[in-house]
Amino acid sequence: MSLFSPLRISGIEIPNRIAISPMSQYRATDGFANDWHFVHLGRFALGGAGLVFCEATAVEERGRRTPGDLGIWQDDHIAGLARIAQFLEAEGAVPGIQLAHAGRKASERRPWHGESPLNDGDVALRGEAPWTAIAPSAIPYADGWPAPRAMTLDDIAETVAAFGAAAVRSLAAGFKVIEVYAAHGFLIHEFCSPIANRRTDAYGGSFEGRVRFPIEVAEAIRQVWPERLPLIFRLSATDWLDGGWTVDETVELARRLKAVGVNVIDCSSGGIGGAQPTPRLPLGHGFQVPFSERVRREAAMPTMAVGMIWNPAEANAIVADGRADLVALAREALDDPNWPLHAHAALNDGHAFSMWKAEFGWWLERRDRIVRKLGLRQSRGTSGQRQDR
Repeated sequence: MSLFSPLRISGIEIPNRIAISPMSQYRATDGFANDWHFVHLGRFALGGAGLVFCEATAVEERGRRTPGDLGIWQDDHIAGLARIAQFLEAEGAVPGIQLAHAGRKASERRPWHGESPLNDGDVALRGEAPWTAIAPSAIPYADGWPAPRAMTLDDIAETVAAFGAAAVRSLAAGFKVIEVYAAHGFLIHEFCSPIANRRTDAYGGSFEGRVRFPIEVAEAIRQVWPERLPLIFRLSATDWLDGGWTVDETVELARRLKAVGVNVIDCSSGGIGGAQPTPRLPLGHGFQVPFSERVRREAAMPTMAVGMIWNPAEANAIVADGRADLVALAREALDDPNWPLHAHAALNDGHAFSMWKAEFGWWLERRDRIVRKLGLRQSRGTSGQRQDR
């Protein structure tokens, strides 16, 4: 088992263990995918990734994080997403989509506009009006944020149904994998975490109550999402906060999600927000890999590792040592969309272009022979990157 060995999940074979994480681009209008998303995601398929996810895609209009979020809350959204899924699959990658609801983090400015709540000033600046966010409890995400509206039981039922309807549209668009965004302080994570969920009904209080919503979401999706197609949940394995969501709870939720048809747990962490400051995280290479290793071992199900993974040898070791079944890249892939191709060369004794599409590899291999013969520069170092880059 290695980074470049295939992985079969249900009825889908992923050609290698490299996934491209969902990365929000905030370039949609009214939720519609456009050429930006097509080019942004298509380059990862050309770059050799085995599984490529569309960014967080809102299942309800009110569930967008920003006005620029992708959406899948109406049938009209299907065509633009289908174009992307078809291209990814045609070029050898498995197309995935992340279904999302921002909860109390909705109605936010794009990061480069301040990553703060929209207000009436944004109407004048960009024609982007704020809307009322919903959440398990009427607790603001952070100081200076408006309080969301606490969800009624009808709201909960409507939102669960919206995830199911989004899964139907995802199937129609040609996606082969769904990931549910249940991490980083968005709606499903808000239900799980005592930091954000102060409900006293069947959807709050005890662990049983707090995980009721994610389990109902998984069940709603599985009712319409074929068994042969993988279903993944991205979880924040810990809030990193006293009194917050814990790794022990993540393991138990993973077991319960597995029982209702979830195939893989994508292990991230943090993001719940709130008044209590998050302590300094133990940032470092693969700092979240222990979460994926523990969930994999104790819940007996495949996992995906993510977070500061960029060295090919380290990524390969994560898979080879059984610490995760998939390795996900995000910002590293933005910096180098061809990271999988370079990693393959680094791990295969410098066979630099054997995995490249012929349309690229033929030219690059030919040039490489010439520049090496002329001694103009070293072609590639052991990292898979040119040493004179």
